[in-house]
Amino acid sequence: MKVLFCHNFYQQPGGEDQSFAAEAYLLEAHGHRVLRFIRHNDEIARMKCFDVAPRAIWNWDTFHELRELIRWERPSVMNCTNIFPLISPAAYYAARAEGVPIVQSLRNYRLFCLNACFLRNDRVCEDCLGKGVPWPGVLHGCYRSSRTASAVVAAMLSLHRVMRTWTRMVDRYYTLTEFSRRKFIEGGLPDRKVAVKPNFIHPDPGPGNGQGGYAVFIGRLSPEKGIKTLLSAWSQLGGRLPLKIIGDGPLAVSVKAAANQTVGIDWLGRRQPQEVLALLGEAACLVMPSIWYETFGRTIIEAYAKGTPVVASRLGAMAELVHDGRTGLLFEPGNPADLALKIHALLDEPARVIRMRDAARREYEEKYTAETNYRILMRIYEEAAAATWTTEPERFHRGSRL
Repeated sequence: MKVLFCHNFYQQPGGEDQSFAAEAYLLEAHGHRVLRFIRHNDEIARMKCFDVAPRAIWNWDTFHELRELIRWERPSVMNCTNIFPLISPAAYYAARAEGVPIVQSLRNYRLFCLNACFLRNDRVCEDCLGKGVPWPGVLHGCYRSSRTASAVVAAMLSLHRVMRTWTRMVDRYYTLTEFSRRKFIEGGLPDRKVAVKPNFIHPDPGPGNGQGGYAVFIGRLSPEKGIKTLLSAWSQLGGRLPLKIIGDGPLAVSVKAAANQTVGIDWLGRRQPQEVLALLGEAACLVMPSIWYETFGRTIIEAYAKGTPVVASRLGAMAELVHDGRTGLLFEPGNPADLALKIHALLDEPARVIRMRDAARREYEEKYTAETNYRILMRIYEEAAAATWTTEPERFHRGSRL
């Protein structure tokens, strides 16, 4: 099979970029040929501001380049990871015009939320979910704290909702959890078109021994990741369990200050993936205090692969992935006192932690290996190829009416 992968890279590397690379290599490892059509947000720095907005809504360059590539290579399916802002929904129309099935992974909530997080003022917000025009997001300047930039994203979403791009052009979507799937269906995507395929970890890093005597946080140091909750909880623990923080981001200054002032907090900054996995395997637990839904939480299954329990917010995908009392513990989102209480509970029951480590590793082996993931992905591609289109392939030319 020949698969065309499309992805718009972010300026700050993230989980979507990792997943794009992982899925492409997964297919190549099974003998499939993978074509990569990519854009990078670094290009925006070389563009004029009034050039970016229309391209986010419809990028004619994408349409013509992709259509030419498809005509030349004739892929069996096109799999899109992120198309915002430089690829644009024009990618779907290029593939549709050439009769190629279209699959879109859903790794954020951009279709129904301008900032893609369902989060505003450090609280879960669903004000735009299900609205034809996401005007609350424009009113509050939810995209890049700008009403102008938010209006552009809202225009893109609204126009393509009117054009039925999201419901008509894409043959299959896949989310990472059942929680996310329900949200996208609630927002208007057809139930029959949305499957669930989680992330995976490959190669298997093997279990650690959890003898490091510390907890670990891994991720972007930003408000939605619950950094304030994390730091506050550790200020209450009195140094009972050291915390290693791995990552960087806009709250780095706050983290550095906490590391200087609070006993037991150590900020390690960015580290290479292999070092991160090694530290994770030696940790007593991974802490994931996010205050937004999270579409998945890749570090959770990395922890499971290392046999490390997870202490996470009882929210969104985290509450689905972490089995409370079996593979980890759940605490009230944004509540540092409850997080500290759960850490104390973990330390007070070492025999229970051993059982959790075994259960976490089994969870990885049963659900999150490359082989399991490959079978799910191929089934989604087969369903997309078998989908019956109700209209003839679209014909578009520059200057035609959208």
